[in-house]
Amino acid sequence: MSPQDELLFLALGGSGEIGMNVNLYGCRGKWLMVDLGLTFADPYYPGVDLILPDLEFIEERQEELVGIVLTHGHEDHIGAIPYLADELKVPLYATPFTAGLIREKLEAEGLIGQLDLRVIERDGEIELDPFKVRFVALSHSIPEGNGVLIDSPYGKVFHTGDWKIDETPVLGTPTGDAAMHAIGDEGVLALVCDSTNVFDDKPSGSEQGVHDGLLEAVRAASGRVLVTTFASNAARLETLGRIARETGREICVAGRSLDRIIRVAQSTGYLEDFPTPVRFDEAMRLPREKLLIIATGGQGEPRAALARIATGNHDLKLTRGDTVVFSSKQIPGNEIAIGRIMNALSDLDISIVTEKQAHVHVSGHPGRPELKQMYEWIRPHVLVPVHGENRHMREQAKLGRECGIPHAVFQVNGEVVRLAPGKPETVDHVRTGRLVLDGDVILPADGETMNKRRKLAFNGVIAVALGLDAKGGLRGTPEVRALGVPVEADAEDFLADLADSAMKAFAPGRDMDKALEKVRIAVRRCAFAWTGKKPIVEVMAVDA
Repeated sequence: MSPQDELLFLALGGSGEIGMNVNLYGCRGKWLMVDLGLTFADPYYPGVDLILPDLEFIEERQEELVGIVLTHGHEDHIGAIPYLADELKVPLYATPFTAGLIREKLEAEGLIGQLDLRVIERDGEIELDPFKVRFVALSHSIPEGNGVLIDSPYGKVFHTGDWKIDETPVLGTPTGDAAMHAIGDEGVLALVCDSTNVFDDKPSGSEQGVHDGLLEAVRAASGRVLVTTFASNAARLETLGRIARETGREICVAGRSLDRIIRVAQSTGYLEDFPTPVRFDEAMRLPREKLLIIATGGQGEPRAALARIATGNHDLKLTRGDTVVFSSKQIPGNEIAIGRIMNALSDLDISIVTEKQAHVHVSGHPGRPELKQMYEWIRPHVLVPVHGENRHMREQAKLGRECGIPHAVFQVNGEVVRLAPGKPETVDHVRTGRLVLDGDVILPADGETMNKRRKLAFNGVIAVALGLDAKGGLRGTPEVRALGVPVEADAEDFLADLADSAMKAFAPGRDMDKALEKVRIAVRRCAFAWTGKKPIVEVMAVDA
């Protein structure tokens, strides 16, 4: 699968899912990677926080990879770098703010100096033969969102990354109509485009427009105000700093990721007027109407600042008459976790404001009107929807065709699409997958460890210890322990029955493994008869 005289596109992550974006472009024996992100685990991965893309395909062709280009600093675009990039042995290219976030990640993992991170100025260009790559500034919910214009011998590809149209951004410059139209004038073969908000009939809205809604919510509050938002949204932080000055409140910041974003933003020329935050102890001594807290945890993360504040396990305290503003969108799948936090706040008699009650958040992704505007600017021959679940990408492909784009390609992770020469088509399939970061160890998401972890979570575990005499026969009654198996009041009788089943099933002989397997099966059948569950059963033989 080395690319020949052709231009190929291959997603190893981010197509058929929202998050974990990894895209490859192939031409004349070389591959270019755009983004290297991760996604966050759900209850299907017990004990795991982070999910990484399986890069086996490109790792096996590492000598063909010319570089990794990063569009912006969100975790689903750069988060896998500390765990996977070292294996690829190629330079990483990013604009200053994104590079600052990457550098902080590498430092936290003790990898400073081990990766070749190269800073490219905004609108900068790089040559990675046979590709030429130009960064194109686009608005997003983080500083220095970029599309990348990739020039190849077979035509130009405009890869949008995450984007929106914001004519009055709080940070950065607005997406320029003339500049984007000029890209289209150059002739673009393919537009590879964000699909996240394709079902939204309205534009995403301007970050500047959030100011009035947040200001009204803070002014209406008589006590302490806590605003929770995505830590990476530096423009929202700029807005909140401005609101603090306008309402005569001091700022207090709670959350390490917020500290990191502020530090990197200020080191790269952003948030220069952001108020100096007060310490937690100072904050608690201020009059209640003089404090504005910015905290992480708006998605219900149990270890984030908001959750600890809501449960009284933080130095910052909220009580009756205080207000919490959720200045963020509820990510699908987080509803239960967010509801749990809101209920804890409600128990404290705290007022809650969300985007449903006030204009306190705008998305960083394009709605349908913005997608149509991008099509008019770029005028591609081919549309390749990415960054979405299948329903999002199919809908964008349909929208693109309705808007007159000649070809719209629906693809998912692992499908190799030939963009040129000729009509775009799927020409191959390669294996893709997921890895989990389990503690400090990277494992297959569908491997033995995670499969057993799920079974443990669903069914529990039973351990059986058999004491053997010198002739290999049983000595005494087997010892049985059960964890997470649904018997409580009858536990004593249950364990006795399991031990009896083990004794009856054990038949000493030359093949000890076979004898222990018979015991395992018998104990599991007994447990199923009692509980209707099939727990993991581990049997050990011990010389007594």
